[in-house]
Amino acid sequence: MLQLIDISKDFAGTPLFTAISWHLKKGERVALVGENGAGKSTLMKIIAGLNEASSGEIQFARGAKAAYLPQDGIVTSGHTLFHEARAALSELLAMEEELHRLGQELERLPHDSGEHATALQRYGELQEQFRHQGGYTMEAEIGTVLKGLGFSQADWQRDCGEFSGGWQMRIALARLLLQKPDVLLLDEPTNHLDIEARNWLEEYLCSYPGSVVLVSHDRFFMDRVCSRISEVWNHAITDYHCSYSNYLVQREERVTAQREAKRRQDEEIEKSEDFIRRFRYQANKASLVQSRIKQLEKVERIVLPPERKKIRFYFPSAPKSGKIVMELRGLTKAYGDHAVLDRVDLVIEKGERVALVGHNGAGKSTLMSVLAGAKFQGGERVEGHNAIMDYFAQDQASVLDVTRTAYDELYAGAPYEMVPRLRDILGAFLFSGDDIHKKVGVLSGGERNRLALAKMLLRPSNLLLMDEPTNHLDLFSKEVLLDALRSFDGTVVFVSHDRYFVNGLATRIVEVEGGTLTSYYGNYEYYLEKKEKGVQARTLDAARAGATHRLSVPVEAAPLPPPEVTREERKKGREEEKQRKREEQGRQKQLAAVEGEISRTEAELSRLEVEMNAPGFFDDPQRGVEAGERHAALNSRLEELYGEWEDLS
Repeated sequence: MLQLIDISKDFAGTPLFTAISWHLKKGERVALVGENGAGKSTLMKIIAGLNEASSGEIQFARGAKAAYLPQDGIVTSGHTLFHEARAALSELLAMEEELHRLGQELERLPHDSGEHATALQRYGELQEQFRHQGGYTMEAEIGTVLKGLGFSQADWQRDCGEFSGGWQMRIALARLLLQKPDVLLLDEPTNHLDIEARNWLEEYLCSYPGSVVLVSHDRFFMDRVCSRISEVWNHAITDYHCSYSNYLVQREERVTAQREAKRRQDEEIEKSEDFIRRFRYQANKASLVQSRIKQLEKVERIVLPPERKKIRFYFPSAPKSGKIVMELRGLTKAYGDHAVLDRVDLVIEKGERVALVGHNGAGKSTLMSVLAGAKFQGGERVEGHNAIMDYFAQDQASVLDVTRTAYDELYAGAPYEMVPRLRDILGAFLFSGDDIHKKVGVLSGGERNRLALAKMLLRPSNLLLMDEPTNHLDLFSKEVLLDALRSFDGTVVFVSHDRYFVNGLATRIVEVEGGTLTSYYGNYEYYLEKKEKGVQARTLDAARAGATHRLSVPVEAAPLPPPEVTREERKKGREEEKQRKREEQGRQKQLAAVEGEISRTEAELSRLEVEMNAPGFFDDPQRGVEAGERHAALNSRLEELYGEWEDLS
């Protein structure tokens, strides 16, 4: 499908990559990875023909085309959403227009004329080609793509210019997916998508007929979509035919091996150079010295790039709070006549890590702002005993003072006792040297987010409210933030569209949907499993209802909406979830007790075996018999404990 031959790219004499050769097969889905500035986006632009390589050649399969989606910067207006999406199918539209013209011509021409026969043959060929390429289903395909990316049918007739930047990128992605190029090049396609849209895009790309090359900071997305990882590193490109999670393991092994090879090479070079220095001026060693010099000249030196810089930080220890940190009772929040939160109840307990999920516009950020103290129309918001809150808003990075330097921005909100530590905190977030004197206005999106996160370390708190803290962070920064929040001994409520981050942090999922809240006590995978079972149950009920009433219900009838969940049913569901949580806590205690007994039994068995292996132990037959019985009893007990451990696990 695609082959790169000795491609090099320089910027002002500095090599980005050097003489790389790489190929892409039909149907492959590849993730380009590497640290910021390695050249991932540049490489995709070269493949798309938007940038030129300094040297080398690109070869496509005959007739193959590539199309590129940048990270941002695409804005369209002047057409309705549906018209803009339909315009992406220009080839099919041209065929449709020609079919219409040929149809009119066939009506005009005499049936016995040669022109009629020629036009009829062309019409038949074109009609078959139009059908084969999906011409008769293109409007359904447009609807599928727009719905999958989060557009409602009411949006179809809106002018594209009415949509914000994030939705503009969704429009551009929809156009690209509808074009179905042979090589689809996607640069951070999930940046502006919520979890539901990401799930849909995953499924779409997994069944995409062409090849896909993408750059993403969504680890979950890459694991689900890509079966090959191509790392742009050290001016070269290296392939790993595996998932992203396996790539991390294999890469570490490869880098470790490379460091070891570098160490051995350095030792050999040092020995040769030492030999040359010692015997350079001895006539009887001249030939040996010259031989070593020539050997050194032929050595291809292993060059290791500098170690990747990482964020290193921990949140301050949380002051003690009450068991209930925050509670909402029958709370209502509305914008005009639209109730985003309709008499909702929510109890957040000490130590919980609660993830808010739901589609864009469901009310996650509204709920977060209410928890942080925003006004509401009805109900109660009750803070628990000694609740000390810190709030990271979705636009937190944008409220920084662009006229201040990074250091001054941190200094402005720092307590007196924290001032001596400001440089250390900035260093932990990769602001070192002159970076701390950069104006906030010239910082990148990722740098601003890191600075906003750094401000959360200035004062201890026991309730962190974080709305999209992972925005603009690369994979490695997300991992460090995840580790820091896992080790935080307070309570966390957060919103994130990064499913790996949600799955790795959350102990409870709260779904915001239709003005209501539904809790799932578990991680994101547990939430998906429960949702899937719910969908299957509703599908089965609908199928049974359809079988029962098939004769009386018209085929065209729309499916009935699911019955509304009553307040009593929601209360019952919450009680069931609490019971499940109590049972899970009990199971964990039992598991810890069994593991402790296993450890003690194994230690006792080990001590006994040491005694039995001592010289002269079996000189006393009675002692030998007792030790043997004790050894058998301990092994038997271990088997029982292992069985209990497996059942509890």
